[in-house]
Amino acid sequence: MATAAGERCALEHEVVVVDDGSSDETASITAEIAATDSRVRLVMHARNRGYGDALRSGVDAATMPWLLLTDADLQFDLMELVDFLPLTTDADLVMGWRIDRQDPPHRRLNAAAWNWLVRQAFDVPVRDVDCAFKLVRTRFAQDAKLTSTGAMISTEFVVKCMAGGARLEEHGVVHRPRVTGQSSGASPKVILRAFRELFVLRRQLRKQD
Repeated sequence: MATAAGERCALEHEVVVVDDGSSDETASITAEIAATDSRVRLVMHARNRGYGDALRSGVDAATMPWLLLTDADLQFDLMELVDFLPLTTDADLVMGWRIDRQDPPHRRLNAAAWNWLVRQAFDVPVRDVDCAFKLVRTRFAQDAKLTSTGAMISTEFVVKCMAGGARLEEHGVVHRPRVTGQSSGASPKVILRAFRELFVLRRQLRKQD
């Protein structure tokens, strides 16, 4: 699906798969595909280092002018990238927001509260900061110098891109129920780390003002 979307939306493309020390066959399957398709590249972590490190590794490995950040849990149709392309005329960062979000009620409630907090803390006008469907000019993503290790990295990414001058647009994307993998976003440990990293980032940005 990723290669099909790339072929439809760009003259040239690459698919960077970050395997974060997973116990499934992600690495072996990707390596097999990459052996016959030079557009596919595998970045491997020897152990599970978390979402933040995985995202940073993918950003660092990107070489194309534009970068689509997304997860591999089949919750999005990558062909919806087509609808984002017209927005790149006036935007450097196109943020997806999940239409009819297919998550349990407690996760939707947590997400609404988190998005409200992010808007208040950083004055960023986004409705779904953690949506894993973001199209960005690669230079903004790489210049952001991300440091968060957990779920807070999505907020840090948006805040730093906009602080660096990125023009923002939003576009709704269809959200599918999770059919593979297990989310850790509602874990108390993950939530506490996100709050800690949020306050650290806010202090850092205040010192720069």
